[in-house]
Amino acid sequence: MLIGELAAECGVSARSVRHYEKCGLLSSERSPNGYRVYTRADVETVRRIKALLNAGLPLATIAWLLPCVIDASPRVDPCSDLLATLRAEVTRLDERAAEIARCRGLLTDILERSA
Repeated sequence: MLIGELAAECGVSARSVRHYEKCGLLSSERSPNGYRVYTRADVETVRRIKALLNAGLPLATIAWLLPCVIDASPRVDPCSDLLATLRAEVTRLDERAAEIARCRGLLTDILERSA
């Protein structure tokens, strides 16, 4: 399957697929004319990457975590240090959420004083 077909089937852009490959999350064969060629297994890999991105994980963490992912739900097999890494990501997201709440509060305050 060509890159456009893979991207369409997974609901991502061809640019994203190339980026995943550049980050080492995905690999492809090259046809004689130089086109990237992907397998059916790559569809599942891209779906897993997409699910982990939707969970807020950065690509560097996904690269480490991907071998532990069972499917695109995503379900994971507890690989080495997996739970500690996921807990650290939850902490990072909590910190981001707190910062967003703080900024929202400041903007709301400005709006209330300006009305």
